[in-house]
Amino acid sequence: MAFTHDTDVALQSAAALVNTQAGPESADPTRDDLRSLDDLRAFWNEWEYSGPPPTAPADVAPVQALRPRLRELWHADEARVVEIVNDLLAESQALPQLVKHDQWDYHLHATRSDAPVSQRMAVEAAMALVDVVRAGELSRLRICAGEDCDNVVVDLSRNRSRRFCDHGCGNKANVAAYRARQGQADRD
Repeated sequence: MAFTHDTDVALQSAAALVNTQAGPESADPTRDDLRSLDDLRAFWNEWEYSGPPPTAPADVAPVQALRPRLRELWHADEARVVEIVNDLLAESQALPQLVKHDQWDYHLHATRSDAPVSQRMAVEAAMALVDVVRAGELSRLRICAGEDCDNVVVDLSRNRSRRFCDHGCGNKANVAAYRARQGQADRD
């Protein structure tokens, strides 16, 4: 893929954040995997965000509020994506700068390391989307092709073939196709 490692990770973490909440077409519209500070800390640690981790229950609500804004990026046309990205960057008073920390070589940060958790998450996603728009690769942002699933997917494969999210939808589709083939073979 043509994106840098930090862009890939930021795109994947943005999709994972969106997918912590059921979308409008979900079979289970009440699903929310980000309800508590412990949930947010686990998500934060899994995706290895930089800066201080979330420490207060008040950190949760702004991150929850970010999810629908990010979900819209997967449904929007280019002009709307640019509008959302620019809004996220402006609201956060983004100031891009090169940084090097931990195991990461030089990459861009656009917020202070002590900025609110939701702001750092929003800016990381927005900066990654800047690269996607500039590369003309919005088609890599997809909705899972799984039946009854509206999770978002970032297709970082070389051949642009990823169709399913990470929640088992690909396996379910493969099993259903296998059973359909077996049923057809039995009828023939």
